[in-house]
Parts: sequence; C-alpha cells; structure tokens
Amino acid sequence: MTDPNVDELIAGLPPEEQKIVNALRNLLPAIDPEIREHIKWNSPAFYYSGEMKAFDAKEYKRDLLVVNLHRGKILLVFPTGAKIHASTGLKGKNYPDGRKIITLETYSDLEKMEQELLAGITDWLHQIEK
Repeated sequence: MTDPNVDELIAGLPPEEQKIVNALRNLLPAIDPEIREHIKWNSPAFYYSGEMKAFDAKEYKRDLLVVNLHRGKILLVFPTGAKIHASTGLKGKNYPDGRKIITLETYSDLEKMEQELLAGITDWLHQIEK
C-alpha cells in the first residue's frame, strides 16, 4: 500500500534516487504485508504496522528503515538495526544508540546487497515482541 505523501516526495527526487526508493517500496512490503511506508524526518520511511507488545515510543521499535537522502548519497538508517544479527550478512555501521546505517550511492549498490537486506529485515521481524 503506497502513501501519497511518499509519492509526492519521490516525484521531486533525482532519477537515480527515485529508482532506489521505488525499489525499496517494492521490496520491503513483499517481505511482510505488515510493512508500511510514510514520511519520517522528511524522508521516506518504512515501519511495522502489525501487533506488538507495548513499548516506549522513544525506543523506535516499530520503525524499520528511514531512507535519508543526504548530499547525493542515500543513507539507509535502521533506527534499531544494531540488533540485526551479523549472520544475515547485512553490513553497515552500528551506532551506540542502536542504529545501523548503510550508505548507497547507486542503484547497483542496492542490487548487490538485496539478499543481505532481505535476510536482515526478516531477522528484525523475527525479533519483534508480539
């Protein structure tokens, strides 16, 4: 299910960034139908919309991925991504606050890491406390 606000934001992006964001829009909901999109921090973002145990909103447990469009690069920001197991092969830098960030410059970068991305998101979904 697409969000018209995300459509509008993407329409204003350069073609390469549009291609990457649209690929993510197709890829993530195919992993789980409870993954939805919206705008967060002025960026396209994906979150888990399904049932979860109660938690403090500042823990960002529902947030899966924010696509930060940053100076010609795309940062895939996983707000709680540091908990994704290394065995998935999903690379990126883990931060002390729990984030994982992966930098993309081209669509080809996304294609090269697609299987690891799928494995990492699937791992993240399996860790959700329902």
